[in-house]
Amino acid sequence: MAQIGEGTQSQNGRSRVLVLGGAGFIGRHAVAALVAAGAEVIVGSRHPQRIDHRLPHSASGCARREVRFEEHTDVAHWQTLIADVDVVLNCVGILRQRGRATYQRVHLLAPTALAVACQSQRKRLVHVSALGLNAPARSRFLTSKLAGEQAIRASGADWVIARPSLLDGRGGYGAWWLRAVSRLPIFAVPADAQGRVAALDVSELGEALANLCVRSADALHLGRSREFDLGGPQPLSLPEYILALRRTYTSRPALCIRVPGLIARAVAHACDLLHATPFSFGHWELLRRDNVPVHNRLPELLGRTPRQVGL
Repeated sequence: MAQIGEGTQSQNGRSRVLVLGGAGFIGRHAVAALVAAGAEVIVGSRHPQRIDHRLPHSASGCARREVRFEEHTDVAHWQTLIADVDVVLNCVGILRQRGRATYQRVHLLAPTALAVACQSQRKRLVHVSALGLNAPARSRFLTSKLAGEQAIRASGADWVIARPSLLDGRGGYGAWWLRAVSRLPIFAVPADAQGRVAALDVSELGEALANLCVRSADALHLGRSREFDLGGPQPLSLPEYILALRRTYTSRPALCIRVPGLIARAVAHACDLLHATPFSFGHWELLRRDNVPVHNRLPELLGRTPRQVGL
C-alpha cells in the first residue's frame, strides 16, 4: 500500500488534502485542523460558492471543488477529482435518503469507487465511519455504512477508517438537539436504550482526522491497525449524558421518562418518514448497545487525554 508522500505534492512540499463534505459538521472542523497543521486544503462541497458562512475563518483562502458525492459512483468519476492531491478525507454521510442521495450511493457505491481510484493513484484515503456497525442491524443507514467499510478494506488502497462515537460541538444538528433536550425539565429516552456512549468534542475529532491525513504510516502504526475507534474518556448512558450536558447550564434537576421500546421504535420510523429530528431507526438500534471504543485511539492521535463532554 502507498504511504503518504508517495503521490502528488504541492510545490511548497505541504500535503495537499481534499476534504469531501468539507463544509459539514465534521468536515469544517477537520479543515480547520488541517490548515492549522500546515496542510494545503481543498474543500469539496456540493455548493462550493455558498459555504463561506460555514467554514472557519482560517479556511477562507482554501481552494474549493464541487463534488456531488452521490453522482460519483464510478471509478472514472474520481480519477480527475483526486489527481492533484496527496490525501482524500471523506467526511460525507447522510442520516436520511433524499432523491439520488441514497444510502446505497452515498455510503457504498461512491466510497467504493473512490477507494479504487485512490488505490490506482497511490493516494491515502481517510474515511469517516461510525462506531457500532458490526452488531446485527436492520437499519439501511447502518448496514450501508458497514458495507462501505468492507468495500474500502477490500480495495487495496492506502486506507484508514475512523469511527467516532457520539459527537458534541457547534454546528451539529444532533448535538444541537441533545443540548436543547438537556435544557428541558422533563425529557424522554427509549426504555431499551441501555447502551453507553463515549461522546467526544467534534473539534478534537477534527484534530485527530488531520493527524490521520498528514502523519506518516509509521507514526500512525498503520502496520498494526488501519482502524481507529474514537471516543471521549468516560462512557455514559444516554440519560447520564443528557444530564451531564444539563449541568453545564443549570443545577436544577430534570425528570427522565422511559418510553417503551416499541413506542420509541415507532417514533423513530415516523421521524424518518417525516425527516423530523435527528432521531432515526438507526439511532434507535445504536442506543440499544454500547457505542464505546473497545480500544480508544483518540488519545494516541491527540497526544493527550480527550476532553470530557459535559464537564
